[in-house]
Amino acid sequence: MKVNGIDSNAIEAMVAQLKAAAARAQKPTEALGNTGPVEQPASKVDFSQALKASLDNVASAQNSADQMGQKFTMGDDSVNLSDVMISMQKASISFQATVQVRNKLVSAYQDMMNMQV
Repeated sequence: MKVNGIDSNAIEAMVAQLKAAAARAQKPTEALGNTGPVEQPASKVDFSQALKASLDNVASAQNSADQMGQKFTMGDDSVNLSDVMISMQKASISFQATVQVRNKLVSAYQDMMNMQV
């Protein structure tokens, strides 16, 4: 099921990975001589691909809202005003969230650049 252009299954998988990582971090470290089973690391998510997918979702939401607005303006009876307004609000909220993520990333980058080695 897609919510605001984001697949809820992907979100649930990410949450499960985060919970598993948190659980591993909270376990006390065992003795070095222990030869118990070795945990497999969680599958790696490529940050650039995740970022590109998110940006593509935002762009498609904006394009969809724009097209619906144009259809409504041209007098298409299959599109009603409430659907147009809802899609525009969804696109606006997803864009604002993207801008906030970008601002946090820029702030983190600046903090790292200001750290002394």
